[in-house]
Amino acid sequence: MNRAAASSRLNTVESLNKGCFCRTLNADLLREQLESDASLAGLAQSIAQTRLHLFSSTVVFVSPAMARTIAATVAAIERVIALPPYQAAALSRAPAIAQYAFGPAGAFMGYDFHLGAQGPRLIEINTNAGGALLNAALARAQHACCEAMNWAFTPNAELHTLEQAFFDMFVAEWRRQRGNAPMGSLAIVDDEPAAQYLAPEFELLQQLFRRHGVAASIADPKELEWRDGKLWHQGAAVGMVYNRLTDFYLSEPGHRALRDAYEAGAVVLTPHPRAHALHADKRNLVSLSDDELLAAWGVSEADRDLLKAAVPQTRMVTAERAGELWTQRRRLFFKPVAGYGAKAAYRGDKLTRRVWEDIQAGDFVAQALVPPGERLIEVDGVQADLKFDVRAYTYDGKVQLLAARMYAGQTTNFRTPGGGFAPVVVVP
Repeated sequence: MNRAAASSRLNTVESLNKGCFCRTLNADLLREQLESDASLAGLAQSIAQTRLHLFSSTVVFVSPAMARTIAATVAAIERVIALPPYQAAALSRAPAIAQYAFGPAGAFMGYDFHLGAQGPRLIEINTNAGGALLNAALARAQHACCEAMNWAFTPNAELHTLEQAFFDMFVAEWRRQRGNAPMGSLAIVDDEPAAQYLAPEFELLQQLFRRHGVAASIADPKELEWRDGKLWHQGAAVGMVYNRLTDFYLSEPGHRALRDAYEAGAVVLTPHPRAHALHADKRNLVSLSDDELLAAWGVSEADRDLLKAAVPQTRMVTAERAGELWTQRRRLFFKPVAGYGAKAAYRGDKLTRRVWEDIQAGDFVAQALVPPGERLIEVDGVQADLKFDVRAYTYDGKVQLLAARMYAGQTTNFRTPGGGFAPVVVVP
């Protein structure tokens, strides 16, 4: 495609996403990025063999206005979350472990958006959003598919400082609780970590910490011990835990040692139960989409305008509201309040009566349905339209990285040929 043809055919973000389907991923560059240290040799091949749909072969285009609105929305939500009445409401729904406030803000927060003609719309917030390091490596492994697209792949200095920013984030979390004390050893914790789909990221994180002189291990929580006032892993004391568990309140028996250490203030845990209660419980979306409530809490008009535009109306599913919500179901998406990873989430137009009965019996919210964006791709010579969402990885209210997830079906997944993580290119 020559430059003149590109400028006439691909002159908007939407036309780029629906018209430029070229492959931009350079597999050799990706291997270099993933295996930048000798200890990571073979990681790229392992991903290619065992996680076929982790990385897409192309990028997603986003306008500068969309990127600015995403950043502004994140900042506005964080300002709301800092308000005492918001915190009182959110924490009143949470268990006792969420009441502890040791200081850390929560590493790798994830704000997920669908993009459309009306701008970015917030779908959910996650406190243990995975994939940031994988997406940083992926973004640095792209090249222009043709001369006309050279503008999209010029060197980006920020991409090459992301790992430092991520490490600095963990240092900041440590200092929020421990001040200037020397940073202790760190454990990356998840259930059966080697079996997790994003397990390669644990290796990247471990190498990142070690490169900065911080002892780091990857641990199943069942391997942890709580004794003598310290948390231990394989005979070494653990000062900090990067928490990837989806047992957000550490209530399962196998997580007892970590829970005891956290409640005693003996370990710096990030993200932690309080962060989940304040950010990721889906009932918070009800508050964030209630303009009258936000006004009563003292939220500024500017922030309320941002949230009215960005947060789809969300309501609790109750017996009193069941009839109304069933009638409106085709315009709604139903999610469990404590859900994650799109588990047990349903499009209303796909609901059966049996599933509806399950929804009414559980704790669910009903969110106004917001269609995802669409991206044209080519797989094995066949063109197809995939859906995508955009995740903003954030820390302390600031966006560190934008990345997309492409998929087919009702919800985000890593099972779609041609789908997976994709870099976001902000169009100049």
